[in-house]
Parts: sequence; C-alpha cells; structure tokens
Amino acid sequence: IPLSWIKKYVPLKMPAREVAHRLTMAGTEIGTVKEIGNDWDTDKILVGHVLAVEPHPNADRLTIPTIDLGQGEHVTVVCGAPNLETGQKIAFAKEGSLLYNHRSGDKESLKSTKIRGVPSSGMICSEKELGLSDDHSGILVLPDTTETGTPLVEEIGDVIFDADIT
Repeated sequence: IPLSWIKKYVPLKMPAREVAHRLTMAGTEIGTVKEIGNDWDTDKILVGHVLAVEPHPNADRLTIPTIDLGQGEHVTVVCGAPNLETGQKIAFAKEGSLLYNHRSGDKESLKSTKIRGVPSSGMICSEKELGLSDDHSGILVLPDTTETGTPLVEEIGDVIFDADIT
C-alpha cells in the first residue's frame, strides 16, 4: 500500500513508521516498510530533460545526450540505453550520487569517467540503478509534465507498506 495513496484519502502528518504501527494496531499487520528514494541526494538525483541526442564518435551503441537540469544547468554524458530519445524527462544522477551497481549489487558513488574517449560526469538512470526494480533494460522515462530540475524523490519517492493478511 503506497503512503501517497493513503494520503489521498486521509490527511497524515506522522512519520511512515508510526503509520505502519497504527495500521498494525488497528488489525492490518504491516510486515515491511520500504522507503523509496529516502537515500537519494536531493541536490544530485534530479529530473532532467533530454535536449539533444548525438551519436558517439567511437561506438555504435552509445550516444551523447545533452541534458537540461534546470536553472540553466546543462550537461553532456555518454549513454548506452536503447530507449533514450530527445524530449524525454528522465532521472539524472550527478557525480557523487550513490547508485546501485547492477554488476556488484552494491551502492557506489558515481564518478566522472571517460567512455571511449568522451568525458561523462553523470548518468541517466534505469530503475535498477535507483533501487526501484531489477529492470536494467533501459532508462526510467518520467511523465512529460514532470518539472525539470526537481529532486527525483519529490516526484517518485514514496513509502510502501507490505501488509500481511492474517
């Protein structure tokens, strides 16, 4: 049960753990509480807008997108996602962001690097890198109405209560 859904019907101002405790005491046992986005850095993991996508000069399957991060900040990175297109709103992680490494399964700090000779200081994220799911087949594409430059946690962060049916 997403906390955002509950808040549409009941005005709540208490912490998620307190909501889980009260639901359990009322007869709906909450087994686990998953906080989505609670570890995303609000100044490093943002909503970006893909302004342009250019081919990588040294790799057929890579592209070089230019991303608007709001407030006049534009960055260019190297991306290998097959579903990247100009005009999309995407989840963007700046250098220093903590993301899941799909190879090791651990969280790691994102570092600036060169990919086939092109500098890349950030990443357009998949659901797996953000810890949302195991899907690493492409980037997470957000609704067109999502505000560029907004911290991602404000757009898709939530708390999910896993209810145990007794």
